[in-house]
Amino acid sequence: MSISVLRTADAWWVATPSGAAEVATGATTTAQLLADRPALEAAAARGGGVPVADLDLVSPVTAPCRVVAQMTNYASHVEDTGGNPATVPLTFFRKTSGSLSGPYEDVLRPAHVRLLDYEVEIGLVIGREIPAGTQLSGLAGHVAGLVVTNDISARDLQLPQTQFYESKSYPTFTPAGPALVLLDGDELDRFPDLRLRLSVNGEIRQDRTAADMIHPPAKALRALTRFQRLDPGDLILTGTPAGTALSAPPKPVELIGSLLPPALKWKLFFRGQARNPRYLKDGDVIETTVATDDGAIDLGTQRTVVRWAR
Repeated sequence: MSISVLRTADAWWVATPSGAAEVATGATTTAQLLADRPALEAAAARGGGVPVADLDLVSPVTAPCRVVAQMTNYASHVEDTGGNPATVPLTFFRKTSGSLSGPYEDVLRPAHVRLLDYEVEIGLVIGREIPAGTQLSGLAGHVAGLVVTNDISARDLQLPQTQFYESKSYPTFTPAGPALVLLDGDELDRFPDLRLRLSVNGEIRQDRTAADMIHPPAKALRALTRFQRLDPGDLILTGTPAGTALSAPPKPVELIGSLLPPALKWKLFFRGQARNPRYLKDGDVIETTVATDDGAIDLGTQRTVVRWAR
């Protein structure tokens, strides 16, 4: 049975039908909390009377931790950006955990960034130590739970650099929460049924289920743990579906661009992207949700506002 874990600046909570129940624990990190399962279960059984809406929630994933993300991983997203899903390899990149922020904090665009994009993603939170070289058979026993995340991206930095670390690692570029939903093995089996939705100012931009994934999470974890150690509290982002602001140029334009010097190619590409109204603007409101259509698993709704540095 799932347990929805919430976090404020000074306490951990469990969401129950009667309200939020404070967890009697000395844990200060996600890893420590996951090790204190009896305290979580006791809080869930006890119930609580504190309205969740009265809590000033912060990210349920604490820093420092590893934040590892799958690259393009939804067939619809690959097609949306002009690619072929059948040719997409299983690859990863890193984000700094300093990019983690709460589910209702502002997303801050640095002054030098021009093309700020969004990517709703399902985050896997690791529940136990996984040494490099471990042979995993599935998610159960290794993934403690799931969390809504938004992989905010500075596209004008990401694309010319051909690496993602800087463009996705600024403070507030990984909003997480509101809840860390701890799931058992049977519930994790419903991962493909989870629907990811993201809206900007009420307009739905992304809306797909995880069944659209090219490389599902069990396969991804098996590949990642061949070379990467993981520890409790680490966060794995699993990709985003179609609907991001980034758009691919038409094929004829792409062909012509491939013949140009890189500096000129990128100048022309970004000139076109600058006319795209879907990139995030100052004051835009982003809402993200992840849940099964029947509501049996619900990771909650994240609401953030974009603020531009001056």
